Amino acid sequence: MSQMTSRPARWSDINLVHRELMELIDSMPYYNNRFKTYEKARLDKSFLRTLVEIDPWHVLLLEMDGQTGGFLISGPSNGTIFQYWSAIFPQFRGTPLGRFGMEAFISHWDNSRFHKASTYTRPDNRPALALLKRYGYKQVAHLEQHIFGEDYLVMERKLNKSDPEYDNGMSLSFAARMKLRLRGILD
Repeated sequence: MSQMTSRPARWSDINLVHRELMELIDSMPYYNNRFKTYEKARLDKSFLRTLVEIDPWHVLLLEMDGQTGGFLISGPSNGTIFQYWSAIFPQFRGTPLGRFGMEAFISHWDNSRFHKASTYTRPDNRPALALLKRYGYKQVAHLEQHIFGEDYLVMERKLNKSDPEYDNGMSLSFAARMKLRLRGILD
């Protein structure tokens, strides 16, 4: 039996995550080229480093037998944790790592500082819809011609918010921003 674990990303993981994310975006048949171009520009290494700086669990890595086999990328958004992308690397597809990843994501963020998890998906992305529904996500809206003229579904799952404070989102102190810039230059 394979051993599956999850862990927060480190700076040394960013190149691998970024490479796999770019390949995933390029390979997705559900999204048009304009959206793919936008996402690849938005989710650059600096964005991933910022997420890790805010909370390393925003780039949650999935491992099987000690090898990184996937990730879930999320970020804070007004008291909600927004799932940007998730991926299982090609050599780990067909394994239970995807289901394990959803369980790890929910387990980590439930009873924390967010009142719900939210994500967008295209209506024709049946595999994503099936996985989300399996883990308690419900469709709360159908956004017509929402992103570059295409329809999207808003999927949400309630979480138990135990921390009375709210997250400050993607904001970092000046010192943290300078540290990110310097480390980005050195990488």
